[in-house]
Amino acid sequence: MVSADDFFFRGLNIPGNTSNPQGSVVTFATVDQFPGLNTLGISLVRIDYAPYGLNAPHTHPLASEVLLAVEGTLYVGFVTSNPGDPNIKYKLFTKTLYPGDVFVFPQGLIHFQLNVGKNNAVAFAGLSSQNPGRITIANAVFGSDPPINIDVLTKAFQVDANVIKYLQGQF
Repeated sequence: MVSADDFFFRGLNIPGNTSNPQGSVVTFATVDQFPGLNTLGISLVRIDYAPYGLNAPHTHPLASEVLLAVEGTLYVGFVTSNPGDPNIKYKLFTKTLYPGDVFVFPQGLIHFQLNVGKNNAVAFAGLSSQNPGRITIANAVFGSDPPINIDVLTKAFQVDANVIKYLQGQF
């Protein structure tokens, strides 16, 4: 039975634990944690960053994102989609955000945030889906199970197999 609790979420005021290799943590308020979002096409996250913490390059295949910097200084950016012409490079769009600044990441594009300050940083993001999905690029490419064939990755990244083995070993 549906109750008022299905339309309520508590916890975005609580700082997350950033003691991990990336120095960041995302607290999700998506349909999985917040059932009242079902069919509404929206969700929310809190992102905490340790000094120099990174929300690693990732994509949301099902949502655009609008990020609000609340504390600290964040270097943020996204890369355009495939330009279609092999002679045209992907374009990187970046900004440095301060408290109160907002930046938007279009749906499906690879994006990131890096805390460039000596203090903790906090941001909140709204997403245009109750279930935006998240694909962290390095984890997907180098940490899949089973692993992607080394021949595929050496050719794709044009590096020696030892580099690929090293990168796969990080995940």
